Amino acid sequence: MLRRLHPDQPDSFAFTPANQEWAEAQITKYPEGRQASAIIPLLWRAQEQEGWLTRPAIEHVSEMLGMAYIRGLEVATFYFMFQLQPVGSVAHIQVCGTTSCMICGAEDLVAVCKERIANKPHELSADGRFSWEEVECLGACSNAPMAQIGKDYYEDLTTARLNEILDELSDGRVPVPGPQNGRYASEPLGGLTSLTDHESGRTQYNASAQAAVDIGDTVKRIDGTEVPLLTPWQRKPDAPEAETVEEVEAEEPRPAKGESADKTGVTEQEAEATSKSKPRSKRDPKGESADAAKAETSAPAASGQKPAQLDGPREGGADDLKKIKGVGPKLEQMLNGMGFYHFDQIAQWGPEEVAWVDQNLEGFKGRVSRDTWVEQAARLAEE
Repeated sequence: MLRRLHPDQPDSFAFTPANQEWAEAQITKYPEGRQASAIIPLLWRAQEQEGWLTRPAIEHVSEMLGMAYIRGLEVATFYFMFQLQPVGSVAHIQVCGTTSCMICGAEDLVAVCKERIANKPHELSADGRFSWEEVECLGACSNAPMAQIGKDYYEDLTTARLNEILDELSDGRVPVPGPQNGRYASEPLGGLTSLTDHESGRTQYNASAQAAVDIGDTVKRIDGTEVPLLTPWQRKPDAPEAETVEEVEAEEPRPAKGESADKTGVTEQEAEATSKSKPRSKRDPKGESADAAKAETSAPAASGQKPAQLDGPREGGADDLKKIKGVGPKLEQMLNGMGFYHFDQIAQWGPEEVAWVDQNLEGFKGRVSRDTWVEQAARLAEE
């Protein structure tokens, strides 16, 4: 397929200030003289900002990287993920048309796009708000048929649901991405039949769908303000220069080798600090401290203050605590067993109560504060 730049081009392109800062940070990932390696992420960021990749954007990125324009154009025209023509101002629908999706109804989804948007792919709808195309495999075969809208996957689609999604987008609403038939991920529709422990502690939505909802950037242009700019590969400006490789390795946070993150913290430095604060003891053949294991089972339940509990749910029955993000069936059962049945109970917990519950959720310690149960419960109690 011959890919050419669209005949109608804007006069200029500039990243938003936040996107410009992001782009400049990405360039620093690469060694001096290898800045051109950042071409794909920068072109992609330009497309996320504008919706499609314009000639001024290609040239702007090429200039940032010290590349000839033709080199930037070669990349933009080679990869089909780059849209070289205007797309819908609200959404561009990419329907997967490869085998799994095709046999599960992708042709019917394409028919919806032809009827609702435009008869041919890459054409704008009459109001300029939507466009569509058929694409090759997007890697969600177990959730076929599916479509990518913006950055997000909408899986297990039917023609009725795709029509509803288009209606929601037209009305300014944002459909939650992910499976559209009630599945959490790619497990059987009736629920897990094995590994059932994984039902507990999961977020409300799966993986990137939860991130899209949390960040709030689903089906919209990226201006760079959605998430903080992080550059962990850069040293802090005020950090002293390390003179040896050993000093560099000692200063940079690393995963705690051979240690459980739940017990020692995320980094090796935290693990070392934890180990220094505890007396040394002999280890068993598996490398675990017998004294520590004994203390784990005999230690009193935790610091903090035990919250007010109930002997049972109030009249009308217990609240569905699984509505709290991070609470699954197993955690709900544990909370009920501890005397917590209602959103307003959890909403009243202060720091001391949170600390107590965090420490007493066996196997799920820290979940209350990590997943902000109190704030969520307060909102749910008001509904």
